[in-house]
Amino acid sequence: MRFFLDENFPKTVAKLLIENGHDVFDIRGTSNEGADDGDIFQIAQKEKAIFLTTDKDYFHTIPHLFESHCGVIVITLRKPNRKNISDKLMWALNHVDLLNFTGKIILLRDSTYVTFER
Repeated sequence: MRFFLDENFPKTVAKLLIENGHDVFDIRGTSNEGADDGDIFQIAQKEKAIFLTTDKDYFHTIPHLFESHCGVIVITLRKPNRKNISDKLMWALNHVDLLNFTGKIILLRDSTYVTFER
């Protein structure tokens, strides 16, 4: 699978994803770094990548702004450090059908999750 790291997502996740056989695009260090949320999400779609973010707003706005997309994983935790975010993402990778993730959004919290699907 191809993943797109939002600027707020830990860089260490890229290595973890690559080690697990995934492809990663990180917006940091590109000419688009600092672009507004809508533009960043559009870039993720052009990259045909599942969007990874800690910005909860994406869970609420994407379903209304984009009829179709490659998928979004939002991780919001009480203690959002690199390890906790990585652990939660690995849980998702082991429990979510990423091959059929188009149009889906999952919001992962400390002990619960919510999904949205068109």
